[in-house]
Amino acid sequence: MKVSYQWLSEYVDLKGYTASELAEKLTRSGIEVDIVENRNKGVTNVVVGYVKAREKHPDADKLSVCTVDAGQGEDLQIVCGAKNIAAGQKVPVALVGAELPGDLKIKRAKLRGVESMGMICSAKELGLNDKLLPKEQQEGILVLPEDTAVGKSILEVLGLDDEVMELDLTPNRSDCLSMIGAAYEIAAILGRNVELPKDEIGLHPSQTKVADHLSIGITAAELCSRYAARRITRVKVGPSPLWLQNRLMAAGIRPINNIVDITNYVMLEYGQPLHAFDADLLEGGRIDVRLAGEGEKLVTLDDNERSLEPHMLLITDGVKPIALAGVMGGANSEVSRDTTTIVLESAKFAGATVRKTSRQLGLRSEASLRFEKESNPEAVIPALNRAASLIAELTGGEVNEGIVEAVTKEAEPVSVRITLEKINRYLGTELAMLEVKVILNRLHFNFEEPGAGELNVRIPMRRGDITRDVDLIEEIARLYGYDNIPSTPIMGATTPGSLTREQSFRRVIRRLLTESGLHEVITYTFTHPEQIAKYSGMYPEAKPIALSMPMSEERSVLRTSLVPHLLDTAVYNRNRNVDDVSIYELGNVFVTSEGQLTTLPQEKLMLAAIWTGRRAPAHWGHKGDKVDFYDMKGVFEKLTDYLGLESVGYKSAAPEGFHPGRTAEITIGEGAGARVIGRIGQLHPELQQAKDLDDTYVLEVEVEPLMERADFRIEYKPLPRNPAIGRDMAIVVDSGVAVGDIRQTVEAAAGALLESIDVFDIYTGERLGQGKKSVAFALLYRHPERTLTDEEVGEQHGKVVAALEQTFGAELRK
Repeated sequence: MKVSYQWLSEYVDLKGYTASELAEKLTRSGIEVDIVENRNKGVTNVVVGYVKAREKHPDADKLSVCTVDAGQGEDLQIVCGAKNIAAGQKVPVALVGAELPGDLKIKRAKLRGVESMGMICSAKELGLNDKLLPKEQQEGILVLPEDTAVGKSILEVLGLDDEVMELDLTPNRSDCLSMIGAAYEIAAILGRNVELPKDEIGLHPSQTKVADHLSIGITAAELCSRYAARRITRVKVGPSPLWLQNRLMAAGIRPINNIVDITNYVMLEYGQPLHAFDADLLEGGRIDVRLAGEGEKLVTLDDNERSLEPHMLLITDGVKPIALAGVMGGANSEVSRDTTTIVLESAKFAGATVRKTSRQLGLRSEASLRFEKESNPEAVIPALNRAASLIAELTGGEVNEGIVEAVTKEAEPVSVRITLEKINRYLGTELAMLEVKVILNRLHFNFEEPGAGELNVRIPMRRGDITRDVDLIEEIARLYGYDNIPSTPIMGATTPGSLTREQSFRRVIRRLLTESGLHEVITYTFTHPEQIAKYSGMYPEAKPIALSMPMSEERSVLRTSLVPHLLDTAVYNRNRNVDDVSIYELGNVFVTSEGQLTTLPQEKLMLAAIWTGRRAPAHWGHKGDKVDFYDMKGVFEKLTDYLGLESVGYKSAAPEGFHPGRTAEITIGEGAGARVIGRIGQLHPELQQAKDLDDTYVLEVEVEPLMERADFRIEYKPLPRNPAIGRDMAIVVDSGVAVGDIRQTVEAAAGALLESIDVFDIYTGERLGQGKKSVAFALLYRHPERTLTDEEVGEQHGKVVAALEQTFGAELRK
């Protein structure tokens, strides 16, 4: 927001303060001022001149010799090269000795033999931004209004003796998107009063009643709480007076015509956007505020046709749309030079709908900016009356009697209860109640004192950012002065930071898998429905959860497994000649049995890994063997061992998408209480071929069951003092017997003396017979306190053999 110092001084007495000093006070009170810009870019000794005569230069076709009255007592002869110079004009004249921007100094000169006693200036030569001028004045010398006083300083005429403060407002301070809002802020800081502008509609009476010509209806009640309009007849559309143009240009707005300029001026003054329609172009004699229909279109004031959607709010004349509410008017009701009657609107639109429409259509305007941040509902009627008064004054129009309006919801002021004790406790101050009251009065906040030490404060609607007592405490702190608040040490108990159990668990998993040679990846949570159809993972019954507004079809549903995107990552690397891929991901999947969600889906934390290619690159010391099932199983066992999980088991399985003979389900728990929490195995050959991958091994497991049973505290044990006794054993069993079941039987029969058991060989062949296999174990026995004898070990080992014979019909291999 650009705030003119001269304009601001009309509402607040600024005597004793420069613009720079005000900027410093504003910044210290919480509203940062980015820059204070002097509108005078270096102009001195330039006055208004009257061109009494213009003649062609005798020796130059493109030059003119002008006789100019500049109020200096005698006429000046000035040579000018502008095409638009003409007798009878009022123009800026730089006298001899004048200075212009760019360090240009004006001296007596002869141009093609003709003496020139100054320079007639263009807007650009005066340092004005010519893009903000009306189009007809952007080229050539600057022509001033006919009633401009000759000899008057151009700085005063063009408002160049002014400074502009540019406020860098935070989103909550939309009240300062207006001159009156800035005036209230400055008045509060300086402790001075605010003088509000007055409308003078009563000075321009009309016998016509607006209600006889116009009615208003609001269909979209939730998006428009108030819509008011006035009707003004006999207007004469033309250029605005120079003072009004100067104000707009200081704020960075280009003047267009007196009607549009007045609506912009009042918008800057009150923060309330307005719009004027040509009344003769409205067909129905009625204004309807409604949502757009499917496929409806509107050509806006920028001459672009806009395709509208049903969520967009429209202003219509009962027959056709005439404006996008709060964003931009329609070309079909635009005010032009031929306009004689206008309908002037002022409304309160919901900020969310204006923001959504503006963003979707790429239409950002000063009006939409203010509506988006929720304009002041109390300003709707005052701004309407102020604009109508100015239009009557500056265009000669007659304001029809009355206002037509529709109200769907009355704005309710906010009342905040605050106590002196809480103010001082929050700020660390010792303010007295009188000091708090003085600050509230400076803010122009009304209040009541229902009891000792407490206040009920009525918040003006222009301050929509204040809704709670803490907001009010902040206001008191700002006005009291942040520099005056004493520094106090922080009191209270401190809590040392720490990781939650889940955070620690995640870190352990990441560290161990990374140490094992796997690389972590993070893939999209969203996926394609076909990915779920091809590989549903641990939850084949889960329904895909569709997004309401997906980025693309590739990212249109929530994933039910981490594996598909890991496979895509492996394929991506394979296509770039990276054949050895070992990756993992720790992330959530989303599971529901509902086709149409009525409750939130379950979020399950999963661990998934993929390993394909070689175990390690080929080297002179080894040939780089391909990865196999036991590599992936070994990584997972390293993790479970570290986590202290003793009840993890593996059971042969053939789930969809996996190799039927090289896959196992992962279980946790013992006996009937064991549950499947994941799977580990080779990808099905058909799926490998479809993705052009070598043998690929996959791990997919639920994390929560692991975390529930894990005990990953490090425990230290002394090294054994007594020697161990080892026994090797090879047994022949049916090929369908799981090695894990054999192992559990051995551990149960061997008892506490068994320190370790390792499988070191599995053999199948004709010598063993059809459907048989040989499994060889290395058993290690040790007593923690004494040396075992062969007899003790032999007796215990015999129990192991007997248990295997009885349970599996096993035979010792000879």
